[in-house]
Amino acid sequence: MRNQKKESPVTERDLVDLTSLGDRVNLQDVDQIYLPLVDYLHLFYTKKKELEEKRAHFLQTEQVKIPFIIGISGSVAVGKSTSARLITLMLKRLYPELQAQLITTDGFLYSTAELNRRNLLERKGFPDSYNMNLLYDFLNDVSSGKPDVTYPIYSHNIYDIVPGEYGHVTQPDILIVEGINVLQLPANQELYISDFFDFSLYLDADEDQIEEWYLSRFKRILELAQNDPENYYYKYAHRSMDDAIQMAKDVWQEVNLTNLREYIAPTKPRANLILHKTKHHLIDSVWLRKY
Repeated sequence: MRNQKKESPVTERDLVDLTSLGDRVNLQDVDQIYLPLVDYLHLFYTKKKELEEKRAHFLQTEQVKIPFIIGISGSVAVGKSTSARLITLMLKRLYPELQAQLITTDGFLYSTAELNRRNLLERKGFPDSYNMNLLYDFLNDVSSGKPDVTYPIYSHNIYDIVPGEYGHVTQPDILIVEGINVLQLPANQELYISDFFDFSLYLDADEDQIEEWYLSRFKRILELAQNDPENYYYKYAHRSMDDAIQMAKDVWQEVNLTNLREYIAPTKPRANLILHKTKHHLIDSVWLRKY
């Protein structure tokens, strides 16, 4: 992908800081996979900006700053958040003149109270548990060049939307949107969420491997929640470990695996790039869609 070798902008300490619970990433993957990928993304960004300038000149209109939007999707526990944070960090360090921002679609989940009202709490994570129309409107505002677009904030500590707290997207050069639902079709809409993206990635792995990572992450979450009564998982951390793990296995089978098979994996063909992971979260295959 690259014409010349670049020095990695990331250190081992950076990888420790940005890696999600239960995930792994090493400097070899950074050098062999993520560094050429970020160069490739920058190439697409540059070409889009050139086209926007030419279009504005041709139409004799004022050019509006519209972010280059990247979507990152995949199963629960496959490593989306780590990849999204790593790409964001690398963009900032390799291209410091550009403003790169990362958001997740967790904030577009309905609140726990609303999920209860809709009798959807057991389907949290499924498409109907998200306010997909709100996500659609958010992306529409961002891609229209609106100068300040707000979005709800989600806390994994309380496992809910944080009341009254919002993030802001203020026309960054590059916006990365990470979530299990970023390639899906909102109800009553004619456009897929992915239609707003200039480039999209899908993190993939075999189902059994993802389940292993999911259960490993769950154990780590319980360890961290043991001494924090405010944490949603505190009550589970004080059950017997066998009971807690069995509950996690049930949730995987009944919720996450079903969601993966029925709603997440079918969106994979819409991605521009697929990164397939194997044991220890190592990337063993890369599929790039031809244009």
